[in-house]
Amino acid sequence: MGVHLKTKNLIYEIGAIDFLTSFFHTIEYRLTKGFFGKKYPIILGEFYDGELKYENLERAEKELKDIQKRLKKFKPSKVIWDKNDLKKTPPWENNISEDITDLSNYYVTSNGKDLFEIIFLAIEDAKYLKSGIIIE
Repeated sequence: MGVHLKTKNLIYEIGAIDFLTSFFHTIEYRLTKGFFGKKYPIILGEFYDGELKYENLERAEKELKDIQKRLKKFKPSKVIWDKNDLKKTPPWENNISEDITDLSNYYVTSNGKDLFEIIFLAIEDAKYLKSGIIIE
């Protein structure tokens, strides 16, 4: 079953729930040393829980920019598919595009778009619409 982000009246396709969960697990495991929600409270707290409130969009954007910058330091092989089972690998294992050079560009949505770009676009649209973002 696929998930998407939704603002007032716009939908942004993401892909499988495991894919999006891996995104959050990779951020937590690689960038926060296991302190889930402490380093990035909006992204790993509110957004991970399924809703990004309008009043936190600016802060979420800042956290995401820092996350994206820091994930550039990690090779694609450092992806975390499931923080509770670190041996678990993505369904495609290591068979990834040569365009994926690090964890900042590892996550590509089901329709071929960079996940960070989609989230940034959703944030911009939500700001314009004065809306939050929901993960459905």
